Amino acid sequence: MTYDTGFVTHGRLSREHFDPAVVRRELAIIRDDLHCDAVQVIGGDPDRLEQAARAAAGLGLEVWFSPYPLESEPEQILSLFRDCAERAERLRQQGAAVVFVAGVELSVMNRGFLPGDSPEERVGHLMGRPERRAEAMRELGVRVNAFLHDAVAAVRRRYRGPLTYAAIQFEQVDWAPFDIVTYELIRSAEVADRFRDAVRTLARGPKPLAVTGFGTAAYRGAGDRGGRVLEVVEHDPETGAPARLNDVYERDEAGQAAYLSELLEIFETEGVDSAFVFLFALPGYPHRPDGDPRDDLDRAGLGIVKLLEGHNGRTYPDMPWEPKAAFAAVARRYRS
Repeated sequence: MTYDTGFVTHGRLSREHFDPAVVRRELAIIRDDLHCDAVQVIGGDPDRLEQAARAAAGLGLEVWFSPYPLESEPEQILSLFRDCAERAERLRQQGAAVVFVAGVELSVMNRGFLPGDSPEERVGHLMGRPERRAEAMRELGVRVNAFLHDAVAAVRRRYRGPLTYAAIQFEQVDWAPFDIVTYELIRSAEVADRFRDAVRTLARGPKPLAVTGFGTAAYRGAGDRGGRVLEVVEHDPETGAPARLNDVYERDEAGQAAYLSELLEIFETEGVDSAFVFLFALPGYPHRPDGDPRDDLDRAGLGIVKLLEGHNGRTYPDMPWEPKAAFAAVARRYRS
């Protein structure tokens, strides 16, 4: 399971409240009720990452310590990695099972690899001219691997455990310096007919294969959109925070649950070593069942729990959320 401690964008934290007691309780639920044996702890604040990682390790979970920079320059990313690598090593030295993840989709989510002021602009630049797309991807691969060479060296000086990077396939990562091959694999309608074969091919490699970043939202048709699932969200022009949906989308928790069940079955049967559902909860996307359905941001939220406003849930009366159908689907898959 992937657990969000808060993304940092231009100094703003996406997760406003971070209570260590709540964090530990949620991680215990991830272990006991979702039957997970590993958790990918993501975010941009090193203190929060370390707190959540320690709580997870204390519960006996394998910890994938995953700093997740957004809109950062390469030197800022390296600084974050150096800090987090020291924290991850301290935790490992104390007996925890730790894997360090040296970033996620760096070329798209950050500056310095592709032109553009947003992930959408960067992907558009890369894919916009089909006649030179292959050349553009080769050039990107050179830049990404040059940076990862520096990142691996910086991390290895501080951390002695297993190391990976959560890549997009078009980044053309050289996996030689890494212990685990990790891809963000999201099935869309365009690739659904060949998705299983692609997973099988990747799993045949000489190193263990991990899959991260896969998930979808709870509105009808979300699974067909793949990585474009959040395009239905309008954002506040000043803060960048999610504001409302751009149209009325039918709530479809069963569709989200089926999508995750199908992908987990593929990953299990085709030889994937580790798979991390994205994600437990996504702050900023509250469930608003009353009023305008465009205000129910949870329909577009990728969490397997729906965040409540001003009250706690019934399934877990001490938690400010309620499980979605996807929660039960993941629990059934992992229990088996």
